[in-house]
Order: sequence, then structure tokens, then C-alpha cells
Amino acid sequence: MSTSRLIPLFAMVALTACGGGGSSSPSYPAAPTFPPAPVSIPATPTTSCSDAGKAAAAASTATNTVCMLTTHGEIVMELYADKAPITVANFLQYVAAKRYDNTLLHRVVAGFVVQGGGYGGDWTHIPTYAPIALESDKGLSNVKGTVAMARQSSTNTATATSEFFFNVVDNHACLDIRPTAANCDQNGYAVFGKVIAGLDTLDKITALKVDYFAAPTVPTATFWVQQLK
Repeated sequence: MSTSRLIPLFAMVALTACGGGGSSSPSYPAAPTFPPAPVSIPATPTTSCSDAGKAAAAASTATNTVCMLTTHGEIVMELYADKAPITVANFLQYVAAKRYDNTLLHRVVAGFVVQGGGYGGDWTHIPTYAPIALESDKGLSNVKGTVAMARQSSTNTATATSEFFFNVVDNHACLDIRPTAANCDQNGYAVFGKVIAGLDTLDKITALKVDYFAAPTVPTATFWVQQLK
């Protein structure tokens, strides 16, 4: 099984049950035949982080910060290398190698997550490094605005490679280690950072209403990532 469909494959069981923090469980459609047709990707409006984004990064007490430049605006994140060192080092490895450049935010589920880090517009998966150990037990929670690693639902928890997701609502009941919601993966998903500027950008992307992999007629967000510190 490819790591490219980490959360989508798992969603039919556990994530449907918890519903990403809503009062009722959302209904997920069956995943389409993979891969879909190539996606036409609009250009990003800027090639560098704004002064406001840089200021937010500078004000953060975290050791590492990054600026994600998307077709719908920028997202600045602080990364918790003190809590999840393996996961942060892995993410920054992809950033440094520019493997995230011009890739898709390929899964958008309103009231749940925005996921990316896997595909280009032709649906070819980016080259990946070796899977990393799961750091879901470090005291970080899948609350709104956090970013965590996607992985396969497996007894072998060391399956995360390049794909990650933003929690657009509080998903801790299902996505944290030892979840309190029913039918959720007991091993949880490793949080390694948080959005400190650009939640409005996530709102714009969530409004695209792309579930699972984007249909050919839906313009999907694409992004680049710059490390600021």
C-alpha cells in the first residue's frame, strides 16, 4: 500500500466515526479511481513570505518556523523540535530538498482537515525518504490550527513519510494517541507544529470543498515552503 493515501484510506473507518469535532459524523464519498486526471494549478500570488509573516515567525519562541506560500495566501507555522524532533527534522528535510515545491493540497474536508505534501499536478507522488517513527506520545494534541503527519493505519506505526495535514477543527478526540472517540486509531497522529499566521488562508482553502482527491474540474491549492528559522 502506498503511503500516498494515508488518511483517505483510514477515513472510511475511524475518521468518519469521530467527524472532526462536529456534532454529527460527516458522510464521505467513495474514493475515486486513482489517479484522477491532471489538475490545472494556478500560480501562487507571491514567491516570498510577507513582512507580516516574517514578523510572526520572528516573534515565535519555537526553534524553527516555516512560511507556506499557497495559491490562496500564506501560512506561517512554528515547529516543535523540542517535542517532536524526528518529525520536525523529517519535515525540514523535505523543505530543504524542495520536494514540497509546486505540490498539491490534495485533500480538503470542511470541518476536518486539509492534507498535502504528496502529489504534483499530474498526481505523481513526490520522492520520499524512509518512513519515520511515530511521535504521537509527546504531549501535543490535534487541536484546531495544528499540523500533523499523515500515515497508514497499521500496526506498524512507522509509516509517515512526506504527507501532513492541518487540523481545521479540534480533532483531538479521534486523532490523538489513546483517543476518547470510538473506532479511532489508538496510536494517534503525530502533531509537530501549529499555524501562527494564516488561519484565514486555511479557511479559503477549506471553502474549495474538495473531498478525497480533487476532481479534474476543481482547482486545487498548490504550495511552496520556505524555512524562516
